[in-house]
Amino acid sequence: MTRRIRKAVFPVAGLGTRFLPATKSIPKEMLTVVDRPVLQHVVDEAREAGIEHFIFVTGRNKAVIEDHFDIAYELEETLQKRGKLKEWQALKEDLPAAGATSFTRQQVPLGLGHAVWCARDIVGDEPFAVLLPDMVTMAAGQGRCLAQCVAAYEKHGGNIIAVEEVLADETHQYGVVSIGKDFGHTFEITGMVEKPPKGTALSNLIISGRYVLGPEIFAILEKGEKGAGGEIQLTDGMKALAKSQSFHGVRFDGKTYDCGAKLGFLAANIAFALTDPALAPLLRTELKKLTGEP
Repeated sequence: MTRRIRKAVFPVAGLGTRFLPATKSIPKEMLTVVDRPVLQHVVDEAREAGIEHFIFVTGRNKAVIEDHFDIAYELEETLQKRGKLKEWQALKEDLPAAGATSFTRQQVPLGLGHAVWCARDIVGDEPFAVLLPDMVTMAAGQGRCLAQCVAAYEKHGGNIIAVEEVLADETHQYGVVSIGKDFGHTFEITGMVEKPPKGTALSNLIISGRYVLGPEIFAILEKGEKGAGGEIQLTDGMKALAKSQSFHGVRFDGKTYDCGAKLGFLAANIAFALTDPALAPLLRTELKKLTGEP
């Protein structure tokens, strides 16, 4: 019998160097996609999937993340006094329940695997989710990405990885999986490689930033074995765990925007703005002007 996924880990200690100088004073996770921080979009996805406890692995100069998920007394009081009750209510709805957030530090940037390991004592001995905060997803009808992963976990148990297709000549930039028994939307994972050399990838399915993992991964990550880039890679830890536990892939039915890259960030802003009935027609008009379309 599988257990519910109650906790999720968000590794938010990254420096955001690709967005300097903006990220000199603002964490990259707090850059906005339309009117919500990137991280808020990812937390929204976790809440929709039934997550109850949100664990943020932070670093230096990330205190604003903690403030964002806390009560802002002065702001809320001002909104109420000015009759901006819609805005006040929106803030209240976004606020996690008391005790539902935890923050821990990754003092040294030793890789994603190390960041996940830093959350070990808060996660405890239960399966948990990991959501990369750069990756913002949009549903295509079956719920957002983590909800699809949780559904796959309820079906298969074990460990779950969300995947997406890329062009064959792009696979060297990502972690790649190989396919065993195929169930259509899900499949058995028979191998994983982090950033394989060009022409050697196991498939064109890449690991896309959403995971459901067993707590046994922590003992593996604790060994501190370094992989690609001299960092403790989560993919290497999952490969070791796969020797004793099953892994299944979920072909995410939707769209992922890599908001850690400028193009993905801009595309996400346009895509989410076009889902807003009030904003969409105005934005389409502006886009036509910019592109010179009739």
